[in-house]
Amino acid sequence: MLFHSSIRKELARSFGATLIVLATVVMTMTLIRTLGQASRGSFNPSDVMLVMGYTVLAYMPTILTMSLFIAIIATLSRMYRDSEMVIWFSSGKGLATLLGPLFRFAWPVLLVVTALALLVLPWSNQRIEILKDQYEKRGDIERIEPGQFQESAGGKRVFFVEKDATGKQAGNNVFIATTEDGKETITSARRGRIETIGQDRFLMLSNGQRLESVIGTSDLKISEFEEYGIKVGKDVLGGSDYVPINTQPTLALLKNQTLPNLAELSWRIGLILAAINFVIIGIAVSGVNPRVGRSANLVFSLFAFVLYYNLLSLGQSWIASGKFTFGWFLTTVHGGALVLGILWLAKGHNNWRWRSLPGAPTLAPSTLRKTPT
Repeated sequence: MLFHSSIRKELARSFGATLIVLATVVMTMTLIRTLGQASRGSFNPSDVMLVMGYTVLAYMPTILTMSLFIAIIATLSRMYRDSEMVIWFSSGKGLATLLGPLFRFAWPVLLVVTALALLVLPWSNQRIEILKDQYEKRGDIERIEPGQFQESAGGKRVFFVEKDATGKQAGNNVFIATTEDGKETITSARRGRIETIGQDRFLMLSNGQRLESVIGTSDLKISEFEEYGIKVGKDVLGGSDYVPINTQPTLALLKNQTLPNLAELSWRIGLILAAINFVIIGIAVSGVNPRVGRSANLVFSLFAFVLYYNLLSLGQSWIASGKFTFGWFLTTVHGGALVLGILWLAKGHNNWRWRSLPGAPTLAPSTLRKTPT
């Protein structure tokens, strides 16, 4: 039908504009937060754009759902304002008949949300953890930043090198503090350079001094040197068996149904169910009075969106702590939202009023009394 095609075209325009705006806002906020994390040493500064891209990709299910929800409300509210819905209703069609064209428009978006929530979300979180882990496990030489005190990966050494034009292969005024095997050693030198001997790398220091003391005693050994070499390389850290829950594939969560895994699974499945429910809720709440305006309706819709997603986050923590079961939470929250949206839609479709319900009180017609003259 011509009416259905015009709705889908307007939905596409509104959805595209909303998606661009929301994605830009999220990218800006994510960039600011990622820069802050990089300045604190959580990520490599050169990986900021990668981390930001993976983070925005993890937020895309929520961004797409919100864009679709706002597009539906904006389009239908505009039709109410311009009295197009009046023409639609006068032709014998109800509000529920809009479910067909809206779902025909929304199903590709819902399919993308499903793929993002079940497949891309854990992958993007995994890539972020890999970048963070690689930066934390980098070698001592890679950690050195001219003019800054830097700690080694194992926490046993502290380096300081003044800025030099030759880069990281050489530097002036080198300072190294080491705590190892019950001893504290402080080594300083006028100049240092990196040399590769065989398969090992050494930090060669020139014209320096070395102070060595045993922890807990007052013994102090001082020595001076013209040339001194320290073997440096990548610190071998013990591998950790812990894998963050949000990085595990969905199939792995299904195979090992522990409470934390079920909690993460409820979040991923909840993103899909919420996207479907918001299509129905968007149709139900879009009805407005043309004389009142759309601002109150839009604010209420955004409040409902925030409330729904806060319930998803709370439900994730409740399932992980064992307060609620996985099935009970999905049935109560998502099933309850679906029933509420269908009832609200049925109310608008059938034009139900409180007074028309069975058993509702009715007002008796008033009688006119003549006042004596």
